[in-house]
Amino acid sequence: MTTIPLSPSSFHVSDKIASSVYEGLMSSPKWLPSWLFYDAAGSRLFDQITQIPEYYVTRTERSILTAHAAEIVSRAAGENSLRLVELGAGSADKTRLLLSAAVNRQDTVFYEPMDVSASALVEAQIRIENEIPGVLVCPRVQDYTQDIELDATLPSERRLVLYIGSSIGNFEPGESLMLLERVRAALDPGDCLLLGVDLVKDESVLHTAYDDAAGVTAAFNRNVLVRLNRELDADFRPETFAHRAVWNSADSRMEMHLVSNIKQTVWLPAIDVRVNFEAGESIHTENSYKYRKGCAEALLQKAGFAPEITWTDENEWFAVCLARAV
Repeated sequence: MTTIPLSPSSFHVSDKIASSVYEGLMSSPKWLPSWLFYDAAGSRLFDQITQIPEYYVTRTERSILTAHAAEIVSRAAGENSLRLVELGAGSADKTRLLLSAAVNRQDTVFYEPMDVSASALVEAQIRIENEIPGVLVCPRVQDYTQDIELDATLPSERRLVLYIGSSIGNFEPGESLMLLERVRAALDPGDCLLLGVDLVKDESVLHTAYDDAAGVTAAFNRNVLVRLNRELDADFRPETFAHRAVWNSADSRMEMHLVSNIKQTVWLPAIDVRVNFEAGESIHTENSYKYRKGCAEALLQKAGFAPEITWTDENEWFAVCLARAV
């Protein structure tokens, strides 16, 4: 089995950051890619977001996985043993529910978490192997949005790819289809994908989830400017930008923006540009698409999967879909 060594130097993002920031801030309206959120500080802030009362996403998905983990594993494996892969694994917190169910079924489980953060994968590997004997963690430092490379499975194995946490919602509709097609191309017929998607719900629930009273989400949003100051030598003053969360019903998505409170110019020496902001002008930093009933299954079908079963919570706020590669 081949895995990519766990070293921060194995994945370089400086050129990617420079080109993406230049393109985004030179556009009208201005934007930044949401993956910029997840430096070390941003990842810690996001972990805090998942624990605040207003943010229903993590606890709702966890409740679904808690209730159905054994069934998910059994359906995905059939008569075979199961190997688990996770895209954008991060801390792999909810994944432990599925890993425990898999170990109860077959004693030893190979788990391949995939993420661009080597440090997050190291922490997850140590925690999981200590907490769940029987799980062998084979981490991959890899950008799954660009390439998905997996080792061949044994004839007696099926693979279950986990793409949970509603991460698919951060992609534009065309991009999400291409991503799922890329996942399908990496799988053998009969392998499975478990997809977690956030569902459309009352606007007030959505708005408070993305603009919490404690201001954790606002700090998470502004941290992208702190990162640009550090990595591109920029002179953003994050305190002069307000966090704004907006429900775009026409496109079925929550949007996050950073709005300049004043007229100002920001200098980014690393990419040799000065960016002018009018008072009230925003940087669009994230989209989080919310799915209507049946839309996730239709998307999976377009990508080459056969949807088998979808589980939801009692409020129908979140859905977890199991689909098989055909």
